[in-house]
Amino acid sequence: MPRHRLFAILAGLVAVLVAGGLIYKTGVLDKAPPPSLVGGPFQLVDQNGQPTTEATLKGQWNAVFFGFTYCPDVCPGTLQALAAASDQLGPKAKDLKIVFISVDPGRDNPEQLKTFLSGPTLPKNILGLTGTPQQVAAAAKAYRAYYKQVGDGPDYSVDHSTAIYLMDPKGRFSKVIAYNLPPEEIARQIKDAMEGR
Repeated sequence: MPRHRLFAILAGLVAVLVAGGLIYKTGVLDKAPPPSLVGGPFQLVDQNGQPTTEATLKGQWNAVFFGFTYCPDVCPGTLQALAAASDQLGPKAKDLKIVFISVDPGRDNPEQLKTFLSGPTLPKNILGLTGTPQQVAAAAKAYRAYYKQVGDGPDYSVDHSTAIYLMDPKGRFSKVIAYNLPPEEIARQIKDAMEGR
């Protein structure tokens, strides 16, 4: 492989690690990482129809997940795992809000979100958000989240990112929690982040 290509690959890798704070957290750099590329401004409405911005993420930790209410498995499974993880946090659970942002604005109006999120196995400390197609696209772009409608007609599906974005009380990106982890591991990662580990 040509030397210039190798240097370009290594520079790109370092940039990604610094943006995610990984080099800083492992002690390779002594100064704090630059502002993250994940997260940012959004204008949506909550499950009660109230306008909501990124300011709602300030003052507590937030586990942000993109999905849709007609999702057959990934979304309810992830939200149930977050509910169980929140229970395992004990007293620290009061400092965590779970934020579910719909990537299906065509069907997920506030009423639909409210009905979906009131399920008995879903988290009680959850905020559901939706909006116009343009507002949802802007929020997904801010979080580098992927989604795409699949199929036509009323029974279409939506492919989407499955990661959970953990945001700190200042609304800054802390880390990604991978899909399909057991609740105890999700709780451990959230607790470690809360404790600065």
